[in-house]
Amino acid sequence: MSALFSPVTFRDVEIKNRLWVSPMCQYSADDGVVNAWHMQWLGSLAVGGFGLVVTEATAVNPVGRHSLADAGLWRDDHVDAWAPVVEFGRSHGATMAVQLAHAGRKAGTRPPWMGRTHLSTEEGGWQSVGPSAVAAEGLPAPRALSRGEIAGVVEDFVAAARRAVRAGFQVIEIHSAHGYLLHEFLSPLSNTRDDEYGGTFENRCRLVLDVVRAVRAEVGDGMPVFVRLSCTDYAEGGWTVEDTVDVSRMLKDAGCDLIDCSSGGLVPINFAEHEVGPDYQVKFSEAVRAGAAIPTGAVGLITAAEQAESIVAEGRADVVLVARAAMRNPYFARDVAEQLGEFVPWPSQLERARRVKPRRG
Repeated sequence: MSALFSPVTFRDVEIKNRLWVSPMCQYSADDGVVNAWHMQWLGSLAVGGFGLVVTEATAVNPVGRHSLADAGLWRDDHVDAWAPVVEFGRSHGATMAVQLAHAGRKAGTRPPWMGRTHLSTEEGGWQSVGPSAVAAEGLPAPRALSRGEIAGVVEDFVAAARRAVRAGFQVIEIHSAHGYLLHEFLSPLSNTRDDEYGGTFENRCRLVLDVVRAVRAEVGDGMPVFVRLSCTDYAEGGWTVEDTVDVSRMLKDAGCDLIDCSSGGLVPINFAEHEVGPDYQVKFSEAVRAGAAIPTGAVGLITAAEQAESIVAEGRADVVLVARAAMRNPYFARDVAEQLGEFVPWPSQLERARRVKPRRG
């Protein structure tokens, strides 16, 4: 058996393989309510053979939405909408995960095909919030959260996790990357507070640790909790890989089971100064895996079977997550399995499409 298609277990959940789907926002929900688009999108990925399917960033409160069309879990009717989507995915062998998120100072924008520009109040926009009144490029400055409001954010993550369990999700991922609220608290470029949530490294890490501890207490010991981190801001004076290793140790102690290793998103990046290509973020998962002794996921321009196999087989990450490759081909995992000579059972309706026959002996 290939390393990529070997099962992996986190707490009480066994995942059938190590080729997973990254969260990809669809900007297609109605007041947080998912619909037929999400059923076909996430359902296709589940049928497509991925071990774990992670939903798009799912808002824990209305102020934390990227856009008016974000999926949500801040109301009970969102549970009813998610439940059949989750059940369909699970019925086809995928482990279903939800990424819980708060967009922070990047909230209240148009979808990417409309330029990600800020929504005016007349268009339904709202005042964004953040650790400090420091604006993201091209967007209005957020309002700094009070201590009481920060406690409310933790409660919103807990309530969303509770609803996720009711909807049938098997894994929770906390979004602390890509310049959204929890990442904004981590980075000194966006967090200029002088209270217990700002200043020192430990203070800037406090909110994400509070969220993980609270979610862990809510979902119990058997449910895996992952955290997505941007491992570097790619900017002088910003969050670093060394910071990521240090906070990953703390997150492990807080009850986190895996670090999903991404990068960037807080401030504009001059990619001419950084080497971006296949495996360009795998070095982050290697560093965290070795330095924090916690399982990691590698993501970013992983598009080929042998490439994904080697990342896991060589111990550079425990799992591989793909995004655009899965967007282009929801059956990417089945194609990878066939290229690696692995047999992955097909649904009866699609059996005629299978090219690799079961191994004998």
